[in-house]
Order: sequence, then structure tokens, then C-alpha cells
Amino acid sequence: MFYGKLPILLLAELVEHPSDATNARIASYILTHMEDLRDLSIKDLAADCYVSTASVSRFCRDIGLTDFADLRRLINNTDFKFEIASNALSPAAQKKEYVDAVIEAMSLARDSLNMHQIEQLARDIAQYEKVSVFGPLKAATAAINLQTNLLMLGKLVNTSLRYSKQIDYLENADENDLVIIFSYSGIYFDYKYSQNRIHPNIKRPKIWFITGNPMVKENDYLDCVITFSSKQDQAGHPYQLQIAADLIAQSYAHLKSSQNTK
Repeated sequence: MFYGKLPILLLAELVEHPSDATNARIASYILTHMEDLRDLSIKDLAADCYVSTASVSRFCRDIGLTDFADLRRLINNTDFKFEIASNALSPAAQKKEYVDAVIEAMSLARDSLNMHQIEQLARDIAQYEKVSVFGPLKAATAAINLQTNLLMLGKLVNTSLRYSKQIDYLENADENDLVIIFSYSGIYFDYKYSQNRIHPNIKRPKIWFITGNPMVKENDYLDCVITFSSKQDQAGHPYQLQIAADLIAQSYAHLKSSQNTK
């Protein structure tokens, strides 16, 4: 189960801009007229959104694409899918099977998350002055949740809902940055937009990557990887990431408490 690049880019525009802003209006139109846009020209899209072609071109660049042709390729290659958790006939049975699936996912996370790693991450959060927490789409809720909890503990960290801004930040971060990335499917760096922009260098940030994909390993991008057992289905997402985020905050709270008692 994974979400394509297009909803990641466009939903972030709707979250970050007023509904009457040009970028939000274009993003909303695309998301609600996907089937009609597969052969549409930039002039047609501009006319339908009551904006200029220059505004559409600027929109493409703002969300991290090269041009309108890049946007149209994404539209043509995107197919929205929703997983039905239960095929039971009665609503009561549907509710039970869905909630049971969520409980199972939470139990998998509980039993598989490595608390030694989470404690190490909590120590890094305490050590670094510049901390950022990122995640695409539903994973962003885990990032915001962690940001909020850390604020309650006196630690202000940065986040951004727009994937393009996250990549911009990673591109410019250095050895003074700690970055925590939530990615349920583990394909955060697989989207084309990030390729050839994030590269290892001497002054690169320390990155912790939290995922339900056991195939993700530490590499040139990732310093530390925390994995949890997952069925990679929509029922478990984002609950498993939320558990990970909450355990990080809990561990950080215990660390602060132990430091204050010394």
C-alpha cells in the first residue's frame, strides 16, 4: 500500500493555502477532475481554473515539478485507490472487523518497535538544537503529533506539510541538523522529485527514518532506521506511526525527567 506522488504534492497545497489562493484552486480542480484532465492542455486547465497559463506554470514549479508536461504525466499515471477493510454485510460487522484490524496493527507496532533505538533518538533530540520532523500525507500527522508533544516538553522542532519544502530543507541541511522522517511504506526517497537532489556530502544532516517496511536499511541517506512489523494496509496507517511518535515523546519525557533529578 502506498500513495502516489500527485496526492502528496496537491493535498499539501490545499492544507497550506487559503481555499481561494491560486495554487489551492488549481490543486483542488485537478484532484476533483482527474479523469477529465488526462488530455487537457495548459490553456484548458488555466481557463477552467480562471487563472493565466503563467499561473499554472508557476504552480507546477511551486510543487516541485519541472513544467506542465511533468504535471500531465503525473495525472496520467495516477490511480486513486482505497482499501475496504471489511466485506461484511452489516455495518456492525464492518465496524468490528475494521477496529480489529487497527488493534492488530497497533499490537504489531507495540511488539516490534525497538525501545533501545527510540531512547537513542530521544537523546539525539535532546542533543541537537535544530530538529525537524517530516512525513508525507498521513505520515505528516505523526510528524505534527511529535512536534506538538515535544513542544509541550519544551523542545521546539520544525515541520512542513509540503513534500517539496521537506526536500528543499533536506537539500540545504547540514551536520547541525537532526531530521526525523516518518514513512509508512518506506518510499519517501523514491519519488522522482527527490532523486538527484539529496546526495551524501561531508556536511549532511543526521537522519532517523521510521517505517513499517523491513527492507529499508541504513544507507547513504539514512543514519538510523527504526522499523516495525506492519501489514502495509490502510487500516494500520497512520496508527502505527502515531504509536512510534508517541513513544519517542514518552522516551524524551523520561530522559528529561532523569536529567532534572540528577
